[in-house]
Amino acid sequence: MDADRLQRSLFRLHQTLYERSGGLVGHRLLGVPSLLLRTTGRRSGLQRTATLVYARDGVAFVVVASNDGQDHEPAWLLNIRADSSVTVQVARRRAPATATVVERDAPDHARLWALVNEVNHDRYDAYQSKTDRPIALVSIAPAKPLA
Repeated sequence: MDADRLQRSLFRLHQTLYERSGGLVGHRLLGVPSLLLRTTGRRSGLQRTATLVYARDGVAFVVVASNDGQDHEPAWLLNIRADSSVTVQVARRRAPATATVVERDAPDHARLWALVNEVNHDRYDAYQSKTDRPIALVSIAPAKPLA
């Protein structure tokens, strides 16, 4: 099994544990915090879940649409572009939320990028160096604080 397939398998296992344990297991992955982001499929209308590393920005959560540095955006970002109503789960706490895409030219992008890149041990800088696609951030504002 090649390294990419192994990594995808480990991430799927992580997400399965996170979901099936109700968030009791899985909040931290390789020393970084992760959340479950549930979006509505833009074509299917079905609920889709992504496990993402996050940083806190006040009450909001910031995630990166890196797609491991691939040249195309992740499906969850396309879903958010179509419908910004999402559900966020952090550990065992879950709430409806609104997702706002923060493009590279937005005033807060550099500050938010530095925040989440530091949390993820500078991995996002490495992903950005692999693609010419400007990697967007997403700020997720829950309807109620998830302390």
